[in-house]
Amino acid sequence: MSRGIDTRARILEAAELLMRESGLARTTTKEIARAAGCSEPALYRHFASKEDLLVAVLQERLPAFGSLISQFTVDPGDRSLHDCLVDIAVETTLFYEGSFAINVSLFSDPALLRRHRAALSALGTGPHLPLQDLAALLRAEQTRGRMNPDVDPDSTAAALMGACFQRAFLHHFHGPTVPDADNHRKQVREFATGVVRALVTGIAPSSHID
Repeated sequence: MSRGIDTRARILEAAELLMRESGLARTTTKEIARAAGCSEPALYRHFASKEDLLVAVLQERLPAFGSLISQFTVDPGDRSLHDCLVDIAVETTLFYEGSFAINVSLFSDPALLRRHRAALSALGTGPHLPLQDLAALLRAEQTRGRMNPDVDPDSTAAALMGACFQRAFLHHFHGPTVPDADNHRKQVREFATGVVRALVTGIAPSSHID
């Protein structure tokens, strides 16, 4: 039993490393199996396809901002709307940074992108779901009376996640600007706090959300 778990963990680790280095499009299951020290049939005993493996890498090896959104949607506890969104923005930015290099190669091959999109759809997942989930959280916040009922949750969710994606893009385009993970996370939190403050308080003097 533990041997099977170890094999699955090795496959995920090898898949993440290769996908980061070469991109999803250029990484094959044969290369992943070789790097994980197992056979390709053994890989397929744990994962039905490369897309299935990708989903596992994104869910298990990168920051889990989706579960954070779900948690705050059900019960934010004593956290303010501002604090909830800052935490979500931090994890979302780090997730996009981790997945950017993995997914970007897909866009150089339209046919491959179509196949990949169809495969994710068959698995019931895709990059649109976190956006929908964040909008659902904001609707829940409106129901709780903690967000202006006149504000569109879909547009607000798009603004926040779009800012996180842009931050991740610039991180990769310009290269790392801080020497270690702790300082990098601190910079990401400072960015997230600024973006969320603009969303929550608004940019016009008369606009304010408690």
